[in-house]
Amino acid sequence: MLGNIVARCRAGVSAAALAAMLPLAGTAALANDKLGELSKSDDNWVMPGKNYDSDNYSKLKQITAENVKNLKVSWQFSTGLLNGHEGAPLVVDGKMYVHTSFPNNTFALGLDDPGRILWQDKPKQNPAARSVACCDLVNRGLAYWPGDGKTPPLILKTLLDGHVAALNAQTGETVWKIENSDIRVGSTLTIAPYVVKDKVIIGSSGAELGVRGYLTAYDVRTGEQKWRAYATGPDSDLLLAKDFNIHNAHYGQKGLGTSTWEGDAWKIGGGTNWGWYAYDPGTNMIYFGTGNPAPWNETMRPGDNKWTMTIFGRDVDTGEAKFGYQKTPHDEWDYAGVNVMMLSTQKDQSGKERKLLTHPDRNGIVYTLDRTNGDLVSAHKIDDTVNVFKTVDLKSGLPVRDPEYGTRMDHLAKDICPSAMGYHNQGHDSYDPERKLFYMGINHICMDWEPFMLPYRAGQFFVGATLNMYPGPKGDRQNAEGLGQIKAYDAISGKFKWEKMERFAVWGGTLATAGNLVFYGTLDGFIKARNSDTGELLWKAKLPSGAIGYPITYSHKGTQYVAIYYGVGGWPGVGLVFDLQDPTAGLGAVGAFKKLANYTQMGGGVTVFSLDGKGPYDDPNTGEYATAN
Repeated sequence: MLGNIVARCRAGVSAAALAAMLPLAGTAALANDKLGELSKSDDNWVMPGKNYDSDNYSKLKQITAENVKNLKVSWQFSTGLLNGHEGAPLVVDGKMYVHTSFPNNTFALGLDDPGRILWQDKPKQNPAARSVACCDLVNRGLAYWPGDGKTPPLILKTLLDGHVAALNAQTGETVWKIENSDIRVGSTLTIAPYVVKDKVIIGSSGAELGVRGYLTAYDVRTGEQKWRAYATGPDSDLLLAKDFNIHNAHYGQKGLGTSTWEGDAWKIGGGTNWGWYAYDPGTNMIYFGTGNPAPWNETMRPGDNKWTMTIFGRDVDTGEAKFGYQKTPHDEWDYAGVNVMMLSTQKDQSGKERKLLTHPDRNGIVYTLDRTNGDLVSAHKIDDTVNVFKTVDLKSGLPVRDPEYGTRMDHLAKDICPSAMGYHNQGHDSYDPERKLFYMGINHICMDWEPFMLPYRAGQFFVGATLNMYPGPKGDRQNAEGLGQIKAYDAISGKFKWEKMERFAVWGGTLATAGNLVFYGTLDGFIKARNSDTGELLWKAKLPSGAIGYPITYSHKGTQYVAIYYGVGGWPGVGLVFDLQDPTAGLGAVGAFKKLANYTQMGGGVTVFSLDGKGPYDDPNTGEYATAN
């Protein structure tokens, strides 16, 4: 049964032992404090985004703009899988935890001798998940729970077939496993779990198959469901607080999860959330975005379709939504709004210091909200070539559409910018609090859109549009290149300090460091470093395959390392991964990235760099076989 615990503890754990694992008063807070402290250490990377601000920023500065040219490979690890490798590994207390695409294997490596696998988990799961997964078989990462004296430290992972598993971080043994999603209706899991207090937060995937999106909190010790909040439907399902949107009533308040849909269309209405989260202990809220409504064909679902395409702030203890801001009412272009949420404290244009949330959206707008109440502070175009919207009205929060680029049935829309991939997609970006700049990996892709009608069938794709994609106006459309950008953005002024073009979309995201550096990977198989202040390209190295994940950095025994997954795939790589030729295949990705196979091929793993390649194997005796005598 969906959401029930199917294997709460590994074989041999008694009911009495399970009861002993139940939380004591205060242990949740203590464990959460420990996770927060671990995230502050330069030796660790314990959660997606580095910390609860999700800013992907490191204070490490052994590697600087002056010496980055001396970075060399320290060591590598192959996962043995070919599909796309999104997200990033975790580093905790001298160990690196590596995850993979389907079948979602996990490896624990000791940083003193990473050539030896400490443990590995290779789960058995329903192979039918492969056929209902949208846009490759990716997974965006792991979560870590530090333990509390009763429960051992855990590695949390999602499986494509809809399960969530907790592994003993020391041994790899399964502690519990639950079912979160039902692949029979097309609901899969690609999201990285997110741990806050005594809960692990899990999203959902499958809007392209008409899945109704939801967010679920489970007890991190046992897998017991604590709350579930849907994106569409009755207020009771949405878990709307009594004072929901009290500070911004014009965003909409009660009853809209059904009234903004025709009939019961909300039941198959999308709004899944497979992206990233942030958390503020001060507000006790988690922040995330919901995805596109289903189907893509807007004619089939009149209304604003709330609360898809929404930035939510939810109380982590109860799941209650304190505010919800819908960025794209009645989405017409698949601008799934699940992108990264980055938290900062800055002075607004009036000089008032505010707790902010910044979110670069698929729809081509970068939004900054006051995360305490949902006030819209700013909304700027990611690029001046965005044409679906003329602007965003800050008073109402509504985008001002250009009807020429709508996708109604009686209108063949051409040169829509951005494409369904958005000018920003799943990449996890970074924020430098010293420079007060956001570093964003951008897609520069436009499209033609031809809608068609189709019936809903459970477990089958429910899209209703044919897409052709190609480079944006600043790219080389004739040669299918110039599909990406990298930018430094000031959320208060709305200005870009610098921007650079890339051959392909910068899909995976960025890492900012105190060494005046911005790192990122490219689809054509490079990791690059640019000067944070100027954007000057200072260093790059070739990876075995294209990168769709984001870099991390950590220190071990006095040496700073930079690590990144290689493994081309994801939505931009579906043509290469599945050997597709029709330019409209892969929901339009095949045509956009038809040159990608000229630059890279499949193959997954992690590459780790350091200055002059310093690392564990500088001593050739590290890891050598020693006889019993």
